[in-house]
Amino acid sequence: MTKPNKELDLLIIGGGVAGLTAGMYAGRMNLKTLILENELVGGQIVNAHGIENYPGFLSIKGSELVERIQEQATTARAEIDEFDTILSVQLTAAEKIIETETTIYKPHAVIITSGMMRRKLPIAEEKKFLSRGIHYCELCDGHMYQNKIIAVVGGGNAAVDAANFLDKYAQKLYIIHRSPQLTADPVSQDKLLKNPKVTCFFNTNILKAEGSTSLESILLEDKNTHEQQTLKVDGIFVNIGVVPNSQLFKNDLTIEKSSGHIIAGETCETNIPGVFAAGDIRTKQIRQLTTAAADGTVAALLAEKYIQQQKEGK
Repeated sequence: MTKPNKELDLLIIGGGVAGLTAGMYAGRMNLKTLILENELVGGQIVNAHGIENYPGFLSIKGSELVERIQEQATTARAEIDEFDTILSVQLTAAEKIIETETTIYKPHAVIITSGMMRRKLPIAEEKKFLSRGIHYCELCDGHMYQNKIIAVVGGGNAAVDAANFLDKYAQKLYIIHRSPQLTADPVSQDKLLKNPKVTCFFNTNILKAEGSTSLESILLEDKNTHEQQTLKVDGIFVNIGVVPNSQLFKNDLTIEKSSGHIIAGETCETNIPGVFAAGDIRTKQIRQLTTAAADGTVAALLAEKYIQQQKEGK
């Protein structure tokens, strides 16, 4: 069956804070705008138990913040399409073509806000137990482990926020971190470490996951002593860093080799006219929610300027 072709002013790839902010601005400027998100709108921030560094809120859940920005974007008449996977991207100065599983889009301009994805647990059994004990979204899958033994892998903000969120379900909660201490913000750390359910394993790697049809235990090794022990767990939630979602664009855009980020400066402009990169996907020193929102704003405003120039034939 032939896929329908749709023309529009602006296509935004990614529905995190940067993408939703760009959609809000674009919609307010009367641009025909579509936000494509292949998973849940909001990105990783929806899993944050509490955000205390976003202007206007002393504390707000990540999911609530996303809901508010999403409402602003849709009220401004930006359309959002979730769970429509992008199959191919062709980006040139003359034409932009994005093909999904259902549609072929031909926008005047593109803003890429595809963000980053979590690193996989580096053990041979990861695929075997994926969604059968090994998970990457505590908000999506945490409810499956009511009164169960849960392990969280990692020590940064994402891992500690995940552990604090999973506390509502866990009978027992383990933190497994390869470094000697946590690196999350002090408030989140303090809350976690005061929890009587929590036991931390520092300087520790997971060597193996074991079980028949679902996860039953993991083999741990102390990095310093090389002592090994088997730990009974029902579920693992992995938060060991992220990698940019830039694979779709490597043939058209200039990508930083060492990190995989799309090269774009403070104007969010890439090497192709009419294509912008905003948020965590672009090269930048600071990555915060506030800078993602700022990027979305800048990209939308400059995209609108580019689109008007194209329509006027300049």
